[in-house]
Amino acid sequence: MTVLRALLVWSLLAGVMVVPVIVATGSEFLQYRSATYVVAGFAGVIALSILLLQPLLASGLLPGLPMAVGRRVHRWTGVALLFAIAVHVVGLWITSPPDMIDALTFTAPTAFSVFGVIAMWALIAAALLAGFRKKLRLRPQLWRLAHVTWALVVVVGSVAHAILIEGTMGTVSKILICTVLIAAMALTVHRLQPWIGAWRRGAANLRR
Repeated sequence: MTVLRALLVWSLLAGVMVVPVIVATGSEFLQYRSATYVVAGFAGVIALSILLLQPLLASGLLPGLPMAVGRRVHRWTGVALLFAIAVHVVGLWITSPPDMIDALTFTAPTAFSVFGVIAMWALIAAALLAGFRKKLRLRPQLWRLAHVTWALVVVVGSVAHAILIEGTMGTVSKILICTVLIAAMALTVHRLQPWIGAWRRGAANLRR
């Protein structure tokens, strides 16, 4: 039963991740578009799928995958996520520089642009925390709280960006992956409870 459960979970996860990509291949928004725009669009869809893995890997929620292994994979998928977002942003910049300037300067008239840029900067902040963890010399509890906080911003911003934009993903497929992503992040936060260690250390310092 344990093996069957693991197979079921992995199969469902793969389906949730792959379906938006498959739906995007038949999107009418890609018709008559340049190759750069198509690559940028698919990079955004793939980034959302990779993002779904991140909280699950970090918290050991994937069956058959030990947390230590999952966290090592989490680092590599984090790099892949950054690369996908870079391709998404650069591709859109090439196809329409004025729109990207408006988005990056928070002057775009569309809300999805604002949420997308917020999620991008939060992702960069989370990645910098991970990359310079030793040099920053932050207490593990404080580092974990900061990293999870930025990750929450990434997830909320990405979900809002995906839901609000009328893009290549189908409505049903993007609602499905966004719902699963929010649930995965909520389970991860509940399991890790990153605020507990930081709160206890802060309370101990106050008593000194």
